[in-house]
Amino acid sequence: MITYEIDGTLYINMTNRCTNTCSFCIRTESKTFEYDLWLDREPEVEEIIDEIGTADKYEEVVFCGFGEPMIRLPDLIEVARHLKKINKKVRVNTNGQADLIWGRKVARELEGLVDHISISLNASNPRSYQELCSSEFGEKAHQAIIDFAIECLKYIPQVTLSVVDVIPGEEIEKCREIAEKAGTSFRVRHMQD
Repeated sequence: MITYEIDGTLYINMTNRCTNTCSFCIRTESKTFEYDLWLDREPEVEEIIDEIGTADKYEEVVFCGFGEPMIRLPDLIEVARHLKKINKKVRVNTNGQADLIWGRKVARELEGLVDHISISLNASNPRSYQELCSSEFGEKAHQAIIDFAIECLKYIPQVTLSVVDVIPGEEIEKCREIAEKAGTSFRVRHMQD
């Protein structure tokens, strides 16, 4: 399934690949949640755009599926350009490891194309992050996520660092402090949000 709807918002599922193996991820629990998002293959840009169509009934379109959308950055950018041509708000939900994936700072490439980026922080320190999210980049992923969020503030109107409510309350508060220090918004996501 390339696109799906939740609460009146259209979501784009571009890949099942991810640089994390999070212990709380619904991918580890089952093949589906409300929709079957396991892809037999990654869709071509043209297929994604065709499926989106005019997206008339949606104000916002979100890149978020069973994988990390920034793994397909060039394709994400191309689809986002289409969405801006049809006057849609664009949000990207990401694990925040794009700079590590691509080996360069990528936030500037999203300028004018992404209105909101929601970045999963999920832990207040590198060790806890790696224990919870098991990034292929190891403990350096945690600081890279924070650095990416700070860089996004230069180019994207709304930047949010988020956590999933599977971590203890005191850990959530430490993450809130990191977001405040970085200058981003903060959100606590409920499991399967």
